Amino acid sequence: MASRYPLPYAFAKAHNLLLEDSGAERVLWVSPQVSDAQLAEVQRLHAVERVEPQAAALLQERISVVYAGNESSAATVVGEVESAVDLSRLLQDLPAVEDLLEAANDAPIIRMLNALLTQAAKDGASDIHIEPYERSSAVRFRVDGSLREVVQPNRALHAALISRLKIMAELDIAEKRLPQDGRISLRIGGRAIDVRVSTLPSAHGERAVLRLLDKSESKFSLEGLGMDGDVLHAFKRLVAQPHGIVLVTGPTGSGKTTTLYAALQTIDTATTNVLTVEDPIEYELAGIGQTQVNAKIDLSFAKALRAILRQDPDAIMIGEIRDFETAQIAIQASLTGHLVLATLHTNDAPSAVTRLTDMGVEPFLLSSSLLGVLAQRLVRKLCPSCKRQDAEGHWHPVGCPDCSHTGYKGRTGVYELMSADDTLRGLIHNHAAESELWAAAKAKGMRSMREDGERLVAEGVTSLEEVLRATRD
Repeated sequence: MASRYPLPYAFAKAHNLLLEDSGAERVLWVSPQVSDAQLAEVQRLHAVERVEPQAAALLQERISVVYAGNESSAATVVGEVESAVDLSRLLQDLPAVEDLLEAANDAPIIRMLNALLTQAAKDGASDIHIEPYERSSAVRFRVDGSLREVVQPNRALHAALISRLKIMAELDIAEKRLPQDGRISLRIGGRAIDVRVSTLPSAHGERAVLRLLDKSESKFSLEGLGMDGDVLHAFKRLVAQPHGIVLVTGPTGSGKTTTLYAALQTIDTATTNVLTVEDPIEYELAGIGQTQVNAKIDLSFAKALRAILRQDPDAIMIGEIRDFETAQIAIQASLTGHLVLATLHTNDAPSAVTRLTDMGVEPFLLSSSLLGVLAQRLVRKLCPSCKRQDAEGHWHPVGCPDCSHTGYKGRTGVYELMSADDTLRGLIHNHAAESELWAAAKAKGMRSMREDGERLVAEGVTSLEEVLRATRD
């Protein structure tokens, strides 16, 4: 079937021309910068029936949008590649790097990988999994926290696909026995995408996982995270303090780093020196000094944190407190006039105290420095196009093309915030049990994550099943 936009994307973008074929007529959208000669040539070659002028900036934006939505699906492209490529050749040993780059049969492999990356960006995927098995290969996207299979390429394509990926990430394609990590910077439909690539040897070949970070979506705000009004107000008050430590807890993938980034956006960086130590740096924040740990040169969280403290910081963000040394430096920094924001892996807010004391932090130091702990989870939001309300008023997922038939589209957070008051500080100082911390925090009005999720269920934002899946009593 002929494309609705016959001009190649690169040509359209470079010359600011958009040729649209509706079936009834061919319309050419042009910017004022297009020369008469270019216009005449495109009209002659493509039988243009109508020419419409449009402002250059608007036309560039429109070109990016329509071509991003007009790309063939990854499944279609994979099918075309399997038909075009000599699969028996790919089953043999791969050639050296220079041959691989020049080989004519590898052009379809490049197209296939580009299609996967384009569809993943369009679907809002956070990760792409490329997995080999004995007789098949699978590509899965993680969308809204859940994996779903997108396509099963022919097993013979797998090695070539991984090799192309390694070349893009500047990895060693000859090394198949060891894990490797790299990154790719690219643009898809005008959006800057940073791709973190990890390869791992397995029984049937190398598997790869690609983490996609959309640089164009790096505007963080606490208001956009889905916090209830009183939790939002209280958390803002904590991060506005001049010194002390604020912890954000939860499992991997629960949105902790996003919350910390949003918290940093509330700090005036014109008058405040804000520094971070992260693993890795996920988004670059304007006006903030960011340092990435590097295990290869023994630059750990603790070493980077010590160096940061010699850079005259006012506020410090620590990507994760993993050990006693990092915890100790963080606590000392918070006691000596610095605001410290950090993440910690715990199941709920009160257990953060237990986790730090188990690491070796003295309770009297923690009681003096802790401002509060925010625990969080991410829950999927019901798809607004197909969600259904039953006779009792409860909302349920259904599934439609808009949400890839999952019933959910997008995510939001559920939170529990434990602010440290005099009562709580006394309990921490006296080595109180976790149950006592829970009781004291509940008495002061803390809602659990499940109770916060019930608010979203009542508002029709998510389903009860989703809240039960993401939280626990």
